[in-house]
Amino acid sequence: MRSTTTSMLVGVSLLALAGCATGGPSASLPPATFVSAENTAGEDYIIGPLDKLTIFVWRNPELGAEVQVRPDGRITTPLIQDLVAVGKTPAMLADDITLTLSQYITDPRVSVIVTEFSGTFSQQVRVIGATEQPASIPYRANMTLLDAMIAVGGLSEYANGNGARLVRHDRATGAQREFGLRIASLLRRGDTSANVRLEPGDVIIIPESMF
Repeated sequence: MRSTTTSMLVGVSLLALAGCATGGPSASLPPATFVSAENTAGEDYIIGPLDKLTIFVWRNPELGAEVQVRPDGRITTPLIQDLVAVGKTPAMLADDITLTLSQYITDPRVSVIVTEFSGTFSQQVRVIGATEQPASIPYRANMTLLDAMIAVGGLSEYANGNGARLVRHDRATGAQREFGLRIASLLRRGDTSANVRLEPGDVIIIPESMF
């Protein structure tokens, strides 16, 4: 009997250690301040499907356009058809347009401005489950959990906010990690330690309460 009990305890301990090693939902993130003491620049913005762009060609306004990136990731402008835009920064797309237009005009100078942002999935924060408005939110520099919850209208009536978890893709290792979140403590009790910094591509999953 004692041997069986000892084996069960060892098994539970090993499972707990395995959960910590893989960054399971019990893992936690360091708190973030509500207002960043020092704003830092984010990564270069990558154009995504449904982004709206303004393309300006200096001294050739008729070659510019206001376009929306199609779901297939391409755009069409005067003299240019089906140019891939998704996955490029605005500067990269401007270079591609410049190269194509150079076949028709001398020394084109092109600027690309993103006027409405959707971004790629890797640059969005997705909030799903028991929230008022599940949504994909374009990531912005210094974004926190509080910012994301304000954007989706907070928790629904039956949400288990403190049972929520954050799924994050580790770009360095390619692994997927999960972290526990305490959204109810943050929104309903103003617990500042529950506010955490988000990263592009994060997925926040909020379950419903069992009661």
